Amino acid sequence: MTAPGTGAQAPWAARFVRRARAADAGDVARVQVACWHHAYAGIVPDRLLGQLTGGEAESVWRDRWRAAITSPPTSRHRVFVAVDDGQVAGFASAGPATDADRWPGTDGEIYELVVAPDRTRQGHGSRLLHAVADTAAEDGFGSLSIWVLQAAQALRRFLESAGWAADGATGELDVGVSVPVVRLHTAISQPG
Repeated sequence: MTAPGTGAQAPWAARFVRRARAADAGDVARVQVACWHHAYAGIVPDRLLGQLTGGEAESVWRDRWRAAITSPPTSRHRVFVAVDDGQVAGFASAGPATDADRWPGTDGEIYELVVAPDRTRQGHGSRLLHAVADTAAEDGFGSLSIWVLQAAQALRRFLESAGWAADGATGELDVGVSVPVVRLHTAISQPG
C-alpha cells in the first residue's frame, strides 16, 4: 500500500495484527522479557528481575509460547502478534476467564497485553486490544477482564481510555515477591 499521492510505502501499511505462528515464539518471548524488565524495574529486587528476564528465562518462555501457539488448551485460546515492519512489536494472549467469580463460557480474559518498550504509543496496543475483543465477541464472550500491575499506570490509563474500568477485584502477583494487581473489565457485546 502506498501513501496517497506519494508513491511511498504508507507507514501504517507495515503495521498490523495477526494470529501468532510457531515461528513467532522467540520474538514473543523477547518482547515479554524486555517488557517485564521495564515494568518490574524498581518493583522487583534486581536478583529476581535477573532471573525473570535473563537469557535462560527467555528460552523457557520461548518454549511455553510455542506450546501456547501450536497447542492451545481450547479453540478459544488465542495468541496475537502486532507486527511493525516485519518485526513482532507486541503480543496479546486471551481465552476463557480463569477467575472463580467469572464464567468461562461467557467471560473472556486477556492473559497478556504487551508492547515492546521501544514500540509503545504507535497504535500496537490498540490494534491488539481490538483484535482480542473482536475475536472474543465472535467466540461468544460478552465481557473481557485483565489483571494489571497496580504500578502500571500507563497501561491502566490506556485501558480506561478504551472503556475499561476497575471492577473492585485486587490481588497479588507472586514473582518472588508479591506485586499488587488490580482487575479491569469491559463489555464487548450488547446484552440480549
